Amino acid sequence: METLTHQAAVEMRGLAKRFGEKIAVNGISLSIPAGSCYGLVGPNGAGKTTTLSMATGLLRPEFGQALIHGVDVWAQPTEAKQLVGVLADGVKLFDRLTGEQLITYNGLLSGLDAETVARRCADLLTMLDLNDARNTLVVDYSAGMTKKIALACALVHAPRVLVLDEPFESVDPVSAANIRDILQGFVRGGGTVIVSSHSMDLVQRMCDHVAVIANGRVLAAGTVAEVRGESTLEDRFVELVGGRQHLEGPSWLNQA
Repeated sequence: METLTHQAAVEMRGLAKRFGEKIAVNGISLSIPAGSCYGLVGPNGAGKTTTLSMATGLLRPEFGQALIHGVDVWAQPTEAKQLVGVLADGVKLFDRLTGEQLITYNGLLSGLDAETVARRCADLLTMLDLNDARNTLVVDYSAGMTKKIALACALVHAPRVLVLDEPFESVDPVSAANIRDILQGFVRGGGTVIVSSHSMDLVQRMCDHVAVIANGRVLAAGTVAEVRGESTLEDRFVELVGGRQHLEGPSWLNQA
């Protein structure tokens, strides 16, 4: 186990993907340290979700390689997927199950025995403050509750790497704070968290490493301190990505 502490949790080597004429990801290479909380930031359409989907076995790359703790995601998919939990933005859940049934289904699908699944399900429902909704159909959950039950499904098999695509979107501030505490505990316990988010403030406060992606390429990567330099992460992001126009708006909006 000692040798794994120096191994990258996730290694992306030249990942590339095209949709028709559009190059969504253009040869992205990243090494994500084990035990880190790693932020992936970029504008809409930058290629963040496509990159994470290729790195976790949800979308086959046209070129490149992805490894999770040294296991090739596409050459050894079963072994790789046992090591990773994914909360993918916008992925449809089996929402005609109750919350408890959905977690149980995901746990059994991961190969856990029924007793272990039942114990972990109870722990996750308590931890995410979903006990009162355990017997409610997921289709009737609020957006924030749906995000939390999806996180529970990603955690039930105790992955070593947790990949979260916009995990705090539509989540109320109290639930968001609780989720951050859970993720920080996961990292302290030796896990690795990868967060894709539009919130620069959240990434700056929560993550120790960050990569800025635009147009399917990595513009900067390293520790948060290295990437942001003397400015805030948001200012550095805008500087790297460009597009800020400093517009004041039309005169008819001026109430002075």
